[in-house]
Parts: sequence; structure tokens; C-alpha cells
Amino acid sequence: MASERGTVHATDDGRVAIRFVRLFAHPPEKVWRALTDPVQLAVWFPAIVDLSAPAGSEMFFGVTERQRATYGMADDPDRKPNGRMLRNEPPHALEYEWMGEILSWELTGTADGCRLVFTNVLTDRDAAGPAAAGWEAGLEVVAAQLDGVPVTWDPFARAEELAREY
Repeated sequence: MASERGTVHATDDGRVAIRFVRLFAHPPEKVWRALTDPVQLAVWFPAIVDLSAPAGSEMFFGVTERQRATYGMADDPDRKPNGRMLRNEPPHALEYEWMGEILSWELTGTADGCRLVFTNVLTDRDAAGPAAAGWEAGLEVVAAQLDGVPVTWDPFARAEELAREY
């Protein structure tokens, strides 16, 4: 897998985008599962969510146990939707809105496996560095899961390490 830092740049509409490109030696279908399967998501994704919703559906992104314990976060007791599925085209395109941010995952088959382009568009420029560090740590977990490598490190601690580099 090619592993490079995410790039952070301004968008034409004044927001900021974080972009990662990863090459995996696995077919798009396997990478898609790593990005959408609830069991695999629980190890690295910063919310509890069902990513199988069809385009146009409202979605609820819940707080993880780790977020409760570490940051004292809590779910909205009314479980109001806080996102929307924009595109869900397995195993090639997944795009959703989450609390004002847009997250896009594009998978393209290659001769050796799959190319993943992940983009996170945010409105808060100050959040770009920490968000990029978190996504990089998450993508490291995805790579390990795909390669069958046990995740023996803490993705939250890894994100804190990486934050210094953004």
C-alpha cells in the first residue's frame, strides 16, 4: 500500500478539503467492505453509523464508546438525523454529509488491486489538521485490516501523534 500524508487545501467556496490517495493490493469489493462493514468500522471510524443507506436517506452518526469514555461525548437523546447519504454505489462511490461536512470515498480497480481517493470537506479550517491526522490513523487501520494484520495499536493515540505533523 502506498502511504502518504493527506493534503489540505482551500476549496472554491471557502471551505477546506483534506484528500488522501491510497493504493491497496486488494480488489475494490474487499476495500469497500473495510470502509462500510460495521464490525470493521467499529475499529477505526469516529462514529457508529449504518453506511448501507441508499442515496437521499437521512442518517444518524452515533457516539462511540471510546468517545464517551475519553471525551465525555453523548448521543443526541432524540437520535435526530445528523447526516445524509449523497451517493452509495458499491463498490465504487460512497459520499455522505455528516454534520455539515462532506465525506467522499472513490474506489477504482487497478491492475494490482484498488485505488482509493478519500476527501473530507470541512467548514472549520482549524479542524483540518486534527481531522487529517485522525483520517490518516484510520486509514492505517483499514490497511492493516485488509492485509490481515492485527491492530495492536490505539488509533486515537496514533492520531494524536500524527496531529503534530499536520
